Amino acid sequence: MAKVKTVILIGDGMGDLPLAELGNRTPLQYAETPTMDYLATHGELAMLKTVPDTLEPGSDVANLSLLGYRPEKYYSGRAPLEAASMGITLAADETAFRCNLVNLFERADGEIIMADYSGGHITTADARELIKGLKEQLDSDRFTFYPGISYRHLLVVKGEISLCTTPPHDHSGKPVTTFWGHYQKSPLAGLVVKAREILAAHSVNRGRAAAGKVPANGIWLWGEGKTPSMPTLHELYGLEGGLISAVDLLKGIGVCAGLEIINVPGATGYIDTNYQGKAAAAIKVLEKKDFVVVHVEGPDEASHQGNLKDKITAIEDFDAKIVKPVYDSLQQSGCDYRLAVAMDHYTPISTRTHDRHPVPLVIFSSDRTSSSGLAYTEADAESTGRSYDNGEEFFKRLMGQG
Repeated sequence: MAKVKTVILIGDGMGDLPLAELGNRTPLQYAETPTMDYLATHGELAMLKTVPDTLEPGSDVANLSLLGYRPEKYYSGRAPLEAASMGITLAADETAFRCNLVNLFERADGEIIMADYSGGHITTADARELIKGLKEQLDSDRFTFYPGISYRHLLVVKGEISLCTTPPHDHSGKPVTTFWGHYQKSPLAGLVVKAREILAAHSVNRGRAAAGKVPANGIWLWGEGKTPSMPTLHELYGLEGGLISAVDLLKGIGVCAGLEIINVPGATGYIDTNYQGKAAAAIKVLEKKDFVVVHVEGPDEASHQGNLKDKITAIEDFDAKIVKPVYDSLQQSGCDYRLAVAMDHYTPISTRTHDRHPVPLVIFSSDRTSSSGLAYTEADAESTGRSYDNGEEFFKRLMGQG
């Protein structure tokens, strides 16, 4: 008997609050999303609590929940998950830090502002040259830089270290002097100061400034932790499959979950990503395996930038270029399947940061025949009164175990 094909499609940060400029609608309510609305009408629409009360509302915690894990039990930090994606094995005495390339502005009064948490959404090519420059001058027996994608990189520190850090995207356009001060009181003080000097003088940043682009003139370390210990989805559910994402965090979660990581050319983590390539890759995975996860970062990035137009575009592109072709392919295959469409968390345009509010979720099965008239929106999902208290509960339902 053939197994049921199981698919999870994640639109990172799609959730939002009603906005006056959209007639008191959310971007998800405003956007044209006919495929997600169809799935919501004919599937099971509910709310899902992806962030436990004891943890912060980050993509790391929330996406672990979407893959059926209890973050309270398995989460050990964001950076170790990204290290797993990059093939970096952490020793017992090593701590991984997420290393953002950022733009910091220092005012005349000494106040430091997080002008841009992404270094102007720096290209991977430019970023790798900058990280190469940092490696050449700052790598040591204790500190090692690793290049990633766009502004997202990694620093591994040998030896025990205690430091109070914060995600840079939580402070877009805001003062971060207090947090910068925490670095100055730690063993990382000399490193972060020297990094600013190296980046300011680097030819890549001089070229970016000359071209009117935002220079990546600093590093921001956060999301620290040690290697997690968690069972694979095969061990838990007998699942074998693949994961498709542009960002190392999701790839790292996939590695730890025992999934095959599918790298799609042109996948950028923003609204210019290769949507068609991601959808095609997902369909190809399902030809040989029974489970696939597709993650799209665009709505979240637009939210962190406070760019409403881009967020609406990202939501509509997710519906038209990811959800529709994957759904159409499943329908045409004639196989039994379960398709979940979700987001990991809200990222309201008004705050530009993550929110722990439960998220709308739809589970559509190939044997569904109901029709509710509801759409895939925050309000309609809440109106159902159906909810899942954690990711494990949701995942078991998706697998037909509850």
